[in-house]
Amino acid sequence: MAALALAPIASHAETATSGQVVIDGHIDPAEWAGARRITDFRDTQPRTGKPGSQPTEAWVLSTPKGLAVAIRVTQSPDIPRSRQATRRDEDALVDRINVMVDFDGDGRTGFDFEVKSTGGIADEVITNESDFSYDWDGIWEHAVSEDAEGYSVEVLIPWYVAQMRKPEGDTRTIGLYIDRVIASTGERMAWPAVSFDQGRFLSMFQKVQLPAYEQSLFAVTPYVVGKVEHGHGGAAFEQGADILWKPNGQTQLTATINPDFGQVESDDLVVNFSPEETFFTDKRPFFTENQGIFDFSLLDDYTQLVYTRRVGGESDDGHGPADISAAVKVNGSVGQTSYGILTAQEKGDAGRSFGALRLLRTVDTQSFGMLATRVNHPYEDRDANVLGFDHRWQPNEAFNITSNVVGSKIDQPQANSTGMGATSIAYWQMNDTWAQQWLGMYFGKRLDINDFGYLPRNDMAYFHYEVRQRVTGMAADSTYSSLLWRYRISELNNTEGLRISRRFRVQLNGNRRDGSNEQWRLDGFTASYDDLLTRGGNPVRNPPTAKLQYERTRPRIGRWSWEAEGYVSGNELTGFHRLGYYFKFVPTYFITDAFSVFAGASYEWDPNWLIWQHDNLVGSYDGRTVGIDSGVNWNFGSRQELRVKLQTLAVGATLRGAYEIDRNGRAVPSNEPVDGLGVANLGFQVRYRYEIAPLSNLYIVYNRGGYEQDTNDEVDSQFRHGFSLKDVNEGLVKVAYRLEF
Repeated sequence: MAALALAPIASHAETATSGQVVIDGHIDPAEWAGARRITDFRDTQPRTGKPGSQPTEAWVLSTPKGLAVAIRVTQSPDIPRSRQATRRDEDALVDRINVMVDFDGDGRTGFDFEVKSTGGIADEVITNESDFSYDWDGIWEHAVSEDAEGYSVEVLIPWYVAQMRKPEGDTRTIGLYIDRVIASTGERMAWPAVSFDQGRFLSMFQKVQLPAYEQSLFAVTPYVVGKVEHGHGGAAFEQGADILWKPNGQTQLTATINPDFGQVESDDLVVNFSPEETFFTDKRPFFTENQGIFDFSLLDDYTQLVYTRRVGGESDDGHGPADISAAVKVNGSVGQTSYGILTAQEKGDAGRSFGALRLLRTVDTQSFGMLATRVNHPYEDRDANVLGFDHRWQPNEAFNITSNVVGSKIDQPQANSTGMGATSIAYWQMNDTWAQQWLGMYFGKRLDINDFGYLPRNDMAYFHYEVRQRVTGMAADSTYSSLLWRYRISELNNTEGLRISRRFRVQLNGNRRDGSNEQWRLDGFTASYDDLLTRGGNPVRNPPTAKLQYERTRPRIGRWSWEAEGYVSGNELTGFHRLGYYFKFVPTYFITDAFSVFAGASYEWDPNWLIWQHDNLVGSYDGRTVGIDSGVNWNFGSRQELRVKLQTLAVGATLRGAYEIDRNGRAVPSNEPVDGLGVANLGFQVRYRYEIAPLSNLYIVYNRGGYEQDTNDEVDSQFRHGFSLKDVNEGLVKVAYRLEF
């Protein structure tokens, strides 16, 4: 593993200003004079630490206009090259490079700038060491050129891309990571030689000193949307604007007026009868711009104290999504302390007021943080306040521990409450083969962060211990280039000591030599109780059971690529008696490198599916779910794309019997009437996008879809019915144009 000593870049400010790096994809030695040259790229996938099989070089230069990086990639003629054109932020398995930057060098927030060999790009925010989010889109320059020996990439990342602390003197220390990926083999070569599937990634970036520059920016992005809703009231117009002002490197203000709630984005279809809420990401520019400072995870999947989809979500009066009047966000730093302030106001009598304050400070090997949020609900006469403190300690390269404590206070007539929660996770990388992880969390029964945050459940005490084993010395004729085994034991009780889960897990992540990613996972459960199914009623006792899952993603080979996933499992009423299963297969056919068609299908059989009715009454169903996931992607030119997306989900659940859950958790047959259940769900979108300029786009979109639930339990009938749904049936044109001053 590369050492993390400071690696200063030659501080030739005069070279940077006079060289005038031109981002054209052609690496001119005169332009990159004075830049640091990096050649020590080593294999991290498989993570052997050996020099990469193909030569890779990079040059890094600090310029007044931004951080300039050039990468020269050599690829032998016998290794197939990617020709697939990609849209922005497409997670495609193609030849590519990544430049990842932690502008403060403290391991809290990073930015990934990805360039494909065919010129497509993606950008992501990195938080919590290795959580990547595609939601953010930034403005940065990039260019690619190709020749017989390989390809070259040049990138220029403006200093105004991120808020960053004031440098000490004339130099700034950043964290830097660069890699290249060969799609046809799955090999990843990186500098430094660290991997995102370790417990520590972001904080292990190479610390680099470089000349410090600052840039100011003032940008306004007005937008207008013209919409025609068929059968629901004709035409309508909406307009708004996003504002960004960065007077210096330490302070950034963003604001939005009547923000777009993503009329041109479409969420995947979900049918959810469980008591736990579905999590959705957020693509609205205001809520993704420099949002990383507000990351305060409770270290359990998607948990967050600030879940921005709450703003403009379902209104308190139940009349659909709330409209947002305006929102303002200020990010900055004073010395070694970073801060973030966020406030938003919804319209109308049922509109809510949101506020958040974040503070972060790093001292040597430790960092300390605080996040306070407040949501006012005038319609419900409710005030929700949440306060959290987080701490991270990294005494050495092998060990780190992250902890937080959070409290909530709800003021509402006849519903006042206070609650507490805490989480701690420790990771120890013993050597290149073995690692351990310990995780403990406690969420009180009255902890309530969901006015602004996201927590699937409270009232729980959880612990797990996990051992990881990495295998890289695979035989030359092996299907796999590397394997990562994870062995975990866990227990989950509610705060009254009721056993909710006892689990043993074995998980295998394999990197195949054809570039595919594969995962197997086996979970074994002892007898336990489900205390959420009846929404506060009696817990239901579940028998011992198990679940085997499989996923694989294969990159394009010839004209085909595909994704597959599935599982086999017992059920929550009779365990191993009557197994359920699920499978989904989505193949993609490339008519040309820029034009592809995908047509996938899924089927799920869920015997003895327990669905809550009311009080302690549940229905046991034999559930069938049929889905289609299909569409067309056409990336013509560097600025235009056409996407067609069709998703359907049809559920037919035949009633087997009604059950009353008694105080002992037994499912006792009941004569109370319970109906069959059926769902039809449709999402169809045709979207054309033309990039007028960076972050300036014209969209022409047609949306159609709907959701309908009734007592028809014939899945075939629900499937056919789904195509007639027109709850949403609209066409719209949106223009957003960014003006910089």
